Amino acid sequence: MKQFGGRAIFIDRSDINTDEIIPARYLTEISKKALQPHLLEDLRLEDGSFDPASEQLRQAQVLVTRANFGCGSSREHAVWALEVNDINVVIAESFARIFRQNMFNCGILAVELAPADIERLFAMNGDITIDVDLENGKIIATGPDETVRCDFDLNPFDRELVAAGGWLNYADQHY
Repeated sequence: MKQFGGRAIFIDRSDINTDEIIPARYLTEISKKALQPHLLEDLRLEDGSFDPASEQLRQAQVLVTRANFGCGSSREHAVWALEVNDINVVIAESFARIFRQNMFNCGILAVELAPADIERLFAMNGDITIDVDLENGKIIATGPDETVRCDFDLNPFDRELVAAGGWLNYADQHY
């Protein structure tokens, strides 16, 4: 079974759209690898706290954000940009419906948490590592000073889909 978790990066904004995840000017690329250096390059936060060229983003496997992540168009390129950058989990209050399903189809875990749990994660300080127990629906966020545990729900089919590594692997195993 695919493992989920790793170093986390926090992006404190709701409504991050697919054009901010991967700008439309790169949609003509013919390989996922070509998308890699452009992940989140057009994302701007009002307080200037996010740098898309940061080492923290390059080392992250988990992205934690606010509500409505992946809104905008339904293109798969945005999910592919996460995938090729080794982001295997995105944690948010909510996701755009089609984007969320595209994540599962590509074997990336979309974890929806209550706003209070998101606040607890954002309140953590220092380098944070998040481990995911997919089978039991739990995340464990560990920082230098504290550990935060949260439960999440995932329907059985989506759990199987991401555990298999995405739709193609799932189909190979079941059909």
